[in-house]
Amino acid sequence: MLEIVTIKNVKVKIGEVCKALRKSNGLSRDELAEVLDVSSTTIQNIENGKNATLDNILKVANHFSLLQSIFKGVNQVVDEQNNISLY
Repeated sequence: MLEIVTIKNVKVKIGEVCKALRKSNGLSRDELAEVLDVSSTTIQNIENGKNATLDNILKVANHFSLLQSIFKGVNQVVDEQNNISLY
């Protein structure tokens, strides 16, 4: 069965991951915001699945060493789509 994924689902999941990683690293929102040079409201918005820029999401991902995994995932999708043949 097809799973329907919405932009909101993705934003909420990113927010959940961000919050879990922040807490597991013993950081407050203010502390993470300071390290990333963003506002604590930006961190709050990301964690609540509200609008955030790609740059800010990638700053969070980079801080928690997720960039390589994200890059690999994107490349895997691209490779799979390039290998699709209709013949």
